[in-house]
Amino acid sequence: MDLASAFPPFGLRVSSGDLELRLPDDAELVRLAEVAVAGIHPPERSPFVVPWNVGEPDEVRRGFLQFHWASRGKVSPEAWAFELGVFRDGTPVGVQGVGAKAFAATRSAGTGSWLGLAHHGQGIGKRMRLMALHLLFEGFGAADATTEAFDDNPESNGVTRSLGYAPNGVALVDRQGTRAAENRYRMTREMWAARPDLHRPDVTLSGVPPVRAMLGLDEQPA
Repeated sequence: MDLASAFPPFGLRVSSGDLELRLPDDAELVRLAEVAVAGIHPPERSPFVVPWNVGEPDEVRRGFLQFHWASRGKVSPEAWAFELGVFRDGTPVGVQGVGAKAFAATRSAGTGSWLGLAHHGQGIGKRMRLMALHLLFEGFGAADATTEAFDDNPESNGVTRSLGYAPNGVALVDRQGTRAAENRYRMTREMWAARPDLHRPDVTLSGVPPVRAMLGLDEQPA
């Protein structure tokens, strides 16, 4: 038995042109950790509630690995998070996360992501988000998808707005001891279906049925 047979998320692939989203193995996690250590955002920015990428390189690497290992171990029908590595022509450039609680009932999931600073400004962030939405809506049958970005993160807000999300309120959150405004957004299945074909990515999904079964998405309600 191979790893994907034992743990189906390792067989999940979302492909579009030179980009692929997949659950990284341990060797790939180490490579992704190096991308994070090299820099995700300018030093004056603070796009995360928890500044996990700031600190001594060894600490960032260890924390990165522990977070990804913990995410793998918590996958269940009740709650799941897939921290998918983003690979461009096989080179790791960032992470695109998708996750939900009680998804079989709510069909609502959220996304979050980061991209190595060296890969900013090349349209990758928008493409990988579209690929994640394709997985959620076309692969998992989502009813809606949500995302958030701090008000002082213009790049993330710009990507989200350009994709046609609807504003879904503003929350005031504790960001490292200070108050910060977090913009929230929502994309419904109807909004996704109404997107012109020109704006849809050419995406190939593989390994979805075993993951759906693992998450209980095909079970009929009692």
